[in-house]
Amino acid sequence: MSTSPITEAAPLSLCAREPHVPADRLVAEMVPPPRFDSVRFETYRPDPNQPSQSEAVKVLGSFAAGLGGAHATGSGRRKWFARKPAAPAAPRGVYLDGGYGVGKTHLLASLWHATPAEPALKAFGTFVELTNLVGALGFQQTVRTLSEHRLLCIDEFELDDPGDTVLVSSLLGKLVEQGVALAATSNTLPGKLGEGRFAAVDFLREIQGLSAHFRPLRIDGEDYRHRGLPEAPAPYSDEQVTKAAYATEGAALDDFPGLLGHLSRVHPSRYGAMTDGVKAVCLTDVQPVPDQSTALRLVVLADRLYDREVPVLASGVPFDRLFSDEMLNGGYRKKYFRAISRLTALARDAKGLVEQ
Repeated sequence: MSTSPITEAAPLSLCAREPHVPADRLVAEMVPPPRFDSVRFETYRPDPNQPSQSEAVKVLGSFAAGLGGAHATGSGRRKWFARKPAAPAAPRGVYLDGGYGVGKTHLLASLWHATPAEPALKAFGTFVELTNLVGALGFQQTVRTLSEHRLLCIDEFELDDPGDTVLVSSLLGKLVEQGVALAATSNTLPGKLGEGRFAAVDFLREIQGLSAHFRPLRIDGEDYRHRGLPEAPAPYSDEQVTKAAYATEGAALDDFPGLLGHLSRVHPSRYGAMTDGVKAVCLTDVQPVPDQSTALRLVVLADRLYDREVPVLASGVPFDRLFSDEMLNGGYRKKYFRAISRLTALARDAKGLVEQ
């Protein structure tokens, strides 16, 4: 990241942004994010000590090749009110299961790119983005929109509340009936989704039904973002962060507690748009997040920044102290560890913003 001499121009501010995101943009943006725009199976580097990674590449390559030709029902693009096709006899989906940082998103995006269909017939989005799409379009319109697709890729499959459990289970069930192939990533096996969060029998039954749509594909390994790399840089001073923000074209400068408050007033579906045009995020006075609702919003922002490869320069506490021990040992622990991992990677990317 190149810097320019300090000017009088003030940096941007995320707290000053409250973007409106129309529904058609939500649909059009269901493609792999910029970070994964150029990835392919050939650019994935399997760990030689983890044979499951090489096996995953082979399985997904064959899966993508099998999605060519006509729609799964053999009818091509169908009218919505045409006779409902028979559901596939075997699971028409793959489920990439593994810890954070083993390259699941890389592989999922590679599957999207490798599938022989035009981009308008393939959709890629996070679990949160999918639920936001339903909120914007309505359930029936979402089914109509996605039912013409060859493939729906869902990254970081999460079940944060009972409502989302039922919503996504119902949506995917409808899409499978229409012949849409599914692929998803998660840190938990399909039959174990929601474990440690919900105990109600009804929800477990919904989860088990959902898992039947996928073939689990285990991917073992350690977090590649830390494999053989130095530790994340220590936080800088407020003065260093502020100076870098003024010296870097397109940088945003915000007080961390103020940013957390702003996130509570902006729907998470807009966090991506909130970062449009931002080349770096500079944060002063980073502190441990005060509660779980705030923490979950920060996780979404971290995901959007990581997807867009926006470096993060910060003062205050290091990113591995953002979440309390109670949070890191609770039902959302994998989300928090993912956020720490991604923010740490972005902090490394930001080292060049500070004058040596």
